[in-house]
Amino acid sequence: MKRLITMAAVLLTAVTMMAKTETVPSSNNRLELTFSDEGGVATYSISYDGVPVLTTSRLGFEADFGDFTQGLKMGQYKMQFRDATIIVKGGPNRRVNAVRYTVPFTNDKGQQMSVIFNVTNNGVAYCYEIPRPGENPKCGVIRREVSSFNFPEGTSTFLCPQIGPMTGWERTKPSYEEDYKADAPMAVKSQFGQGYTFPCLFKAPLLSPPGGTASPKGSNSSPKGEAGWGLWVLVSETGVDGSYVGSHLSDYNPETGYTIAFPQAGENNGNGTPFAGILLPYTTPWRTIVIGTSLKPIVESKYCLPSLPAKYQPSTEYKPGRYTWSWLVWQDESINYDDQVQFIDLAGKMGFEYCLVDNWWDERIGRDKIEELSKYAQSKGVSLMLWYNSNGYENDAPQTPRDCMSTAIARDREMAWLQKIGVKGIKVDFFGGDKQQTMQLYEDILFDANRYGLGVIFHGCTMPRGWEMMYPNYIASEAVLASENVFFSEGHAKSEAFELCMHPST
Repeated sequence: MKRLITMAAVLLTAVTMMAKTETVPSSNNRLELTFSDEGGVATYSISYDGVPVLTTSRLGFEADFGDFTQGLKMGQYKMQFRDATIIVKGGPNRRVNAVRYTVPFTNDKGQQMSVIFNVTNNGVAYCYEIPRPGENPKCGVIRREVSSFNFPEGTSTFLCPQIGPMTGWERTKPSYEEDYKADAPMAVKSQFGQGYTFPCLFKAPLLSPPGGTASPKGSNSSPKGEAGWGLWVLVSETGVDGSYVGSHLSDYNPETGYTIAFPQAGENNGNGTPFAGILLPYTTPWRTIVIGTSLKPIVESKYCLPSLPAKYQPSTEYKPGRYTWSWLVWQDESINYDDQVQFIDLAGKMGFEYCLVDNWWDERIGRDKIEELSKYAQSKGVSLMLWYNSNGYENDAPQTPRDCMSTAIARDREMAWLQKIGVKGIKVDFFGGDKQQTMQLYEDILFDANRYGLGVIFHGCTMPRGWEMMYPNYIASEAVLASENVFFSEGHAKSEAFELCMHPST
C-alpha cells in the first residue's frame, strides 16, 4: 500500500510538472494575460498594473464530436502583432495596437482546438478556433461552453437580469428590458434565476498583487486608499451572427465565477434548440473583457475590441440621422395621417433627417395614404421610417403590420414596395430570444434590407453584438429598459436619470 501511495504521488508530481503556464503582456506592458493547462484544464487570468482583474477562469467547450473541457494539453503559442483600424459609425476611427496570440490545445483523444486571444492596452478578447478533425465530421453541435469570468472577492456588480422565456406582455420576453441594479455583491442571485444579460459591468477591488503592493500607473489612476477605487471591467461578446447563439452570463458560483450561458430552451416558443450548430472548421464569436481605471475605456469599449469585417457591401450610403417619433409622446392614437404630418413638419423645422411612423400604420393610415405621406415628407427634406412586427411563432404581440418580416418571400415583396415609395428605414419589433435561428433572422432582415437601401432598427430585441461593424445598414437596437417607459409608470420616470447614467457604461 505504501508503495502504491508513493507511486501515485510521483505520478501526480509528474503531471503537475508537465503543466504549462505562460504569461504575455499588452503592448504597453500594463495588462498581463496568463494561460495554462494545469490539471488538464484550459484556464486564463488577467492582471492590470499588477492588480488581479480575473483570477483563474475556465476555457473550453463541449461538442457532440469532442470534449474540450478536460484532459487538455497546451501546445506552443504563437504571437502576431497587428495594428487594427476600429471603425465606429458616427465617431472617429482609431488605430489600436493589438497583440494576437494563438494557443493550441489537444484533448485526450488527440482532437485539437485553439484559443485566440486579442490583447489591447485596455482589454482582452478570446474566441475558439475549431479545425475539422480529419475527413469527418464536417459539422457539429456545441452544447455548452465552460468559458468563465472569475472575479476577485469583493467585486461589485452593475447587472441586468435575464428573464424567463415567453413571459411579460403578450409573451414577448426576453426583450432585454429589465432593471439594472448598481453596486450589488456577486453573491446576490439574479432576480429571475436565469443569470444576466450582456453587457455586464463589474468593479474589481484594488488588491495587492502577490508579494507586493499595488501601484497603479497612468493619468487616470487613483491613489491606493482613495474611496471607491477599483478597476472597472465590462464583460460581453461580439461577432455573433446567424452561425451561433447569442449568450449571456450565468448566476455567480463562488468556485468558478460567472460562466457563458446559452439561450433557454423555452425561447422562440420552444422552437429550435438552445445549442449552436456549426460547420467545421469554425471560429466562435469573441468573449470580451474591457478594463479601465475609470469608466472612459468602458464607454469607448469599441476601441478595445477586435475589428470585425463587414459581411457585405452597402448598396447605398447609409448616414446616421435624427428622427421625430409621435408614439413616444402621443402613443397609438397619434398613428394617423394628420398627426404624422405634424411630426414630419417638426422634423423639417428641426433639420432632422427622418420621421418614424410606429405600429398600426397599415390599419390606421393605410398603404395608399402612407405613399402620400412619404411624398409629403420628401417635399420637406425628410424620409420616413416604418415600424413592423417581427411576428412568426415567437409571441402574441397583436400590432400590425404582421407577416411581412418573418420570411424571405414576404420581406422581398414588402421591401421592394418600401424602396418604391422612398422609405429609408424599418423598425422591427418583438423578437423571441437568442437562439441561433433568431440570430439568423436578424441577419436575414439586415441583408435583405440592404438590397433595397433600407436602414434597420431593432426593438424589443437582443443587444447588437458587434453588428454596427458587421452590417453596413444596421442602425440601432433598443436592448434596454428605455425612455418610452417614462410614459407608463411614475417609477420609471423617477429612475430615468439613473438609467441614463447607467446605459453609457453598460
